[in-house]
Order: sequence, then structure tokens, then C-alpha cells
Amino acid sequence: MHEQLGDLVARHAAHVFQKPILEYNRNAFLHSLQAWQAAGSKPLILDTGCGVGLSTLHLAQAFPDHFVIGIDQSADRLSRHTHWEGELPVNQIRVRADLVDYWRLLHAERIAPARQYLLYPNPWPKIGHLARRWHGHAIFPTIVALGGAIECRSNWHIYIDEFAAALTQLGGVSVQAEPYLPLPAITPFEAKYLASGHGLWRCRVQLPATF
Repeated sequence: MHEQLGDLVARHAAHVFQKPILEYNRNAFLHSLQAWQAAGSKPLILDTGCGVGLSTLHLAQAFPDHFVIGIDQSADRLSRHTHWEGELPVNQIRVRADLVDYWRLLHAERIAPARQYLLYPNPWPKIGHLARRWHGHAIFPTIVALGGAIECRSNWHIYIDEFAAALTQLGGVSVQAEPYLPLPAITPFEAKYLASGHGLWRCRVQLPATF
């Protein structure tokens, strides 16, 4: 693991992240919030970095009594419908937004998701990229503060080790990386990694919201 991770996490936790929120992210947030409320404000699942939305579909099917919001910053990825056929479940919506702003807007509205999934995020593997990994980013204390069942998956063991260490540091509970065999795969990356024989890893924790 990166030797500066603990110091970076502590520094971010000690300072409020004050980057201005962009209007298009605020509009996307309000749109998804209206859809969630129209569905009865069911327990909320965040599928962050959902890509083409296959994981959003699987999560909506796996948790029919929840409402799933898939968030991705790429309009191109969100516009693709190459991984499924037929109508999408009614308990889900996909929106284009920057996750950094979306997490902060949830926190400002004191909306605590029941579950947060961070599935195969960009690992930013170079040593100088620590601050670009979610657990090294200034937004990480907000992710933890939102609470819920937080789960991160990756094919890079170090990423999950670091994510677990950062969760342990801020969440106050011990979190460990564990090998994971998903059946079935719920994202295109997950399916690709399984087919090529990659080892897959995840860490999970249940945390209370702290607003």
C-alpha cells in the first residue's frame, strides 16, 4: 500500500472540501431525486461509476424493494444499450453527473443511502496517482459520512487493501480485503476479468451516516 495513504486520508478528514458544485450536476441530482421520490423514496442504492448501466440493472433486480441510482460522468457510456434486452426495471434510474458533486449534494441534503457500490473504479496505479483513487481523494470522508453498506470491488488487490485501510481509519471498524467470485458477474469489467482469469477482490463495511 502507498506509504502516504494514512496521512492523506487524515488531511482530507480535517478539512471541508469546498470546490464549487457545477449546475449540471445539481440538475442531474434533482432529476434523480425526483425519480426516487416518485417511486416512494424506497431505501436507496448508489451504483457509482455505473458505466453502461449493467450493474444498475443487476442491482435493481437483486434488490426489488430498493431504488437504484446509477451515476456516471460519461454521456457516451450511459447511452449504450448493448448489454441487455427489453424494458429496464422501474426501480432504477441512470444519470450523468460528476460523482464528487453528487456525493456532496447527497450529504448536504442529509440523504443516507442504504448501500453504496464502487465497482471497478479507475485504479490510477502510478505511485503519484494516490490522490486520484477514491480512498485518496478529498471526497472520501463524504463517502464514509453517507454511510450504509459500502462495497468496493477491483481486480487490483492493492486498491482494495488501500480502500479497506482508509475505511478502517475513518469508519472506526476493522475492514479487510477478501477474494471474491461473483456469480453472476454484474459489470462488463467484472465479466471480462473473470473470463481472463484475473483474481477479484472486494471489501465491505456497514457504517452509520454521520451528518
